[in-house]
This record gives sequence, C-alpha cells and structure tokens, in this order.
Amino acid sequence: MLIDKAKQGVEVRVIYDDVGCWHVPNRFFDEMRNAGIEVRSFLKVRFPLFTSRVNYRNHRKIVVIDGNVGFVGGMNIAVRYLKGVSWGMWRDTHIRLYGRAVHGLQTAFLLDWYFVDRTLITSSKYFPKMDSCGETLAQVVTSDPIGPWEEIMQGLISAIADAKRYFYIQTPYFLPTESALMAMQTAALAGVDIRLMLPLRADNRLTHLASCAYIHGILKAGVKVYFYKSGFLHSKLMVSDDLFSTIGSTNFDFRSFEQNFEVNTFMYNHDTALEIKTIFLSDQRECTQVYLKNWEKRSWKHKALESVVKLMAPLL
Repeated sequence: MLIDKAKQGVEVRVIYDDVGCWHVPNRFFDEMRNAGIEVRSFLKVRFPLFTSRVNYRNHRKIVVIDGNVGFVGGMNIAVRYLKGVSWGMWRDTHIRLYGRAVHGLQTAFLLDWYFVDRTLITSSKYFPKMDSCGETLAQVVTSDPIGPWEEIMQGLISAIADAKRYFYIQTPYFLPTESALMAMQTAALAGVDIRLMLPLRADNRLTHLASCAYIHGILKAGVKVYFYKSGFLHSKLMVSDDLFSTIGSTNFDFRSFEQNFEVNTFMYNHDTALEIKTIFLSDQRECTQVYLKNWEKRSWKHKALESVVKLMAPLL
C-alpha cells in the first residue's frame, strides 16, 4: 500500500528502528526505496558488541497523514498483528487523532527525521491550519535518553499520585523503576484501586520472569493483578478516575522510561476516559486474577529464578 501511494505521488517517509528490525532482510527496504519511498533506519548498529547504541531504541509508533490525521499507540507494522501468535490473538491498543494534537505527532516525527536524515522540515504544509476538534484535551508527550527529564515516566507518576479512586494499567512488561513502583504501592496503600494487567504468556521469557518478580511486592501493598489469557497482551493503556487516560508506545519498564525514544498521548476528558475504562474492564473478563496467598505457594525454584532474572531488569 505504501508503494502504491508513492507511485501516486504521495510523499511517503518511513523511520524504522534498526535493532528492532535486525531480522528484516535489506531487500524489503530496498523494494520500498526503489519505489520512491524515503526510508531511514534509526541509530544503525553495525557492531553490536562494541557500541552502546544497541540500548537506545526508537520504540515510537507514529503515523501522520496529510498533517491532519494521526495514529499513535502500541501497534507495530507486522504480520503477527493480523494472524496473532500460536497461543492466541495479539491484543493491542491504538488511537486515531484529529485536530491540533496531530501537530504534536507531526513534530515528534519530523524531529526524528532530522535526527536520521539531517533534514529539518518546517514547511507550513506539514502543519495545516485546523480548528479545535472534539472536546478532549490531548497532550502528545515524548521522552528519550538524551534530555534531562524522563517526561512520560514523571507524568505517569504524577497521575498515579493524583488518583483518588482508581488507576488501571495495561502493559506487556512490568519492570518498574523504583519511583514508579513506590507510587503504585503508596496509592494502593492509601486505598486507591490500582489494577495491573499483564499477559499470562509473553513473547520474551526472561522479561516475563523479571515482571513476575515484582508481583509479590505489589500484591502485599493491595494492587490487584490480572493475567490476560486470550493471547499476548501488548497494549499500553492507562486510565484513572474517569478523567485521565493515556495510550502510546511506553511500557511500564526501565527501558521505556529511561532508554527508549517513546511517545504517548495524555488525554483529559470524561467520555474518553470512560471509553478506555470500558476497554480495560472488557479485557479483564479475559483474565485470571492473581491472589497473594496463591502466589506465595509457588515453588521455591520458580521464585529463585525470578529473583535472579530480576537483577537484570534494567537491561531487559
């Protein structure tokens, strides 16, 4: 489809993460380039053992069309999104944006384009004038390992601390920083309904084991934990108090918070929050809830393995 649009004269630009696409053959991208698509890799790594670049991934998922429609969320472009995995569907969440918030996505993409191509694109045609659209206040928030702040993590910690009734989290990987973990536990101990939804079976065994190593501590604090069993849960969705919600590329883990280039949309609207809350509660019906007394009965070998893998959490 991208090739077809390029042949029709549409400007098509693609940025892909080099490390994330190591298994994609070069001829795949060459076919796109030969059709007129501008394709750039992000932080190309030629010798993985001799560089720190392998740690810094562009994990953003951004699509901008004609400067007035945008898509953002957890979805990559891959066959598994259509066919699922061997143990079920690939469950993800993406949103379509209209209105001025699209300019935030466009800015994020064009800054990344400058990073990979050294071409600064600022023409007004990429930022068409538009009126406000809908009633949802939306912030496009980016974070990266370059700046002095971890904007997305800090925003989420602030949102958890501000929660009065509930805060629901969907994430495929749960390897929280100390400050994010403390925010969850503190809110749960204060009586806020904190719910965490993880996949029962993940696409990476080590990461899943490390995620499980944190569950005992949050269960003791009163956090409710659910394992999604209908496939692989890749959704990065959070909602709180029928007011705040966020969807984007950020997992609840060290890598997303501190090392990756990420993007989320923070939204402030009652109806939007209720819609996203409904999605969470619908997925919850496909889950098994974890209870502390049952979790503590697991074999010591399983617990020991999780504890060992947890030591590598910042690297996973």
